Order: sequence, then C-alpha cells, then structure tokens
Amino acid sequence: MTITSERSVAPDEPIVEPRKSRKNNPEKTRENILQEAIVEFVQQGLSGARVDAIAERIHTSKRMIYYYFGSKEQLYVEVLEKLYGDIRSTENRLHLAELAPLDAIRRLVEFTFDHHDRNVDFVRIVSIENIHNAEYVKRSDAIKAMNTTVLDSLGVILQRGAEEGLFRSDINPLDVHLLITSFCFYRVSNRHTLGEIFQIDLSEESVKQRHREMVCESVLRYLQA
Repeated sequence: MTITSERSVAPDEPIVEPRKSRKNNPEKTRENILQEAIVEFVQQGLSGARVDAIAERIHTSKRMIYYYFGSKEQLYVEVLEKLYGDIRSTENRLHLAELAPLDAIRRLVEFTFDHHDRNVDFVRIVSIENIHNAEYVKRSDAIKAMNTTVLDSLGVILQRGAEEGLFRSDINPLDVHLLITSFCFYRVSNRHTLGEIFQIDLSEESVKQRHREMVCESVLRYLQA
C-alpha cells in the first residue's frame, strides 16, 4: 500500500492567499501618461514628439493614450494645463493674504524664483508654446482662468500695501507679475547661452542666492511709495 504524506500547517503559520490582480486606476494612468508626455515634449518639441515614444516609456499602447487624450495635440494641451496648474495651485498654498504686504511680495518673488529654477520643464514647455504663438493656450479656457488668480491675489496685496502707505497706488498687477517672472524665467530659459557667453554657472548656489535677493529688492523698490 502506498502512503501519501501531506505537509501539515502549524496553527500559528500564516496562510498566504493568492495575490489579487490590481484594478485599473484611470487617474494614475492619466498621470503617468502626462508625466512621460512632459519629458517627450521637452526633449522633442511639439512637432518632433511621438506618441509611440511616450507609450514605450510607460509600457502601454498608442491606443490607450488616444483613449485618454484623443490626439497628440490634446495631450499637449493637457500638459500645458498641468504645468500651469501646478504653479498656480502651489501659489494658492502660500497663504499670502495672511502676510503683511512686504512679506507677501517677498514670499511671492522667492517662490517664483525657486519654482522656475527647479522646474526647467515648465520653462521649456512655455518657450515651445511661444514658438507656436500660444496656439494651444488659446484652446484652453482652464489655463486662462487659473492664471487670473495670481493677478487677483497680487492686486489685493498691492491694494493693502497702498492703503498702509507702503506701496504706490498707481501700480498695475500685471506689470508687477511681468517684472517678477521676467528675470526668473529668463535666467533659466537662457542659462546655456548666458553661461557660455559670460562664463558663469547659473546653477551655482552663491549665484542663485545673489540673483534671488536682487529680484526681491528690485520689485520691492519699484513698489515703494
């Protein structure tokens, strides 16, 4: 007679259940596609970007990308919306309304400088969109809506500062926004040519801190009553 022995399980030994397959997460899938699309558009521009390359990076199919975004152009629009949305949503978390006017302006300037310095992809994509004459920004009501918030917030700070006798009363919020962003953007967008022509490393910490303080002082002196 053949005796078959079976492995006994100790009472305190955990029983491993079969692994259940993960359910699809549409939001996570969209986010992954957007992140890889940013890389592709930054490296290749809109014209040179390939949906195939994006699909390869996240091990999916072109069909899946088109399912979520419809076309390469619509994917590019949503990349723009994401990048603009990221900076605007972070600005909203600065709690500028809770700060004194001088402190609020300084925090906004420092945030803008740091954001542009750390987010080269944002600067690159905006530069690409300017090459296309803002054709795709025009297609997005969301981008226009979210960017009015920074002017509204800035306008309130300027008004408070004027009422306290700190700031001039004849200042346009858009002009101040341009003054802040122009230097912060330019030193990143032109970092390679500036670095080569003037032999300066704009990523050097001492240089960044000097420029950061310079733009803060420039804006505050412009606003001074």
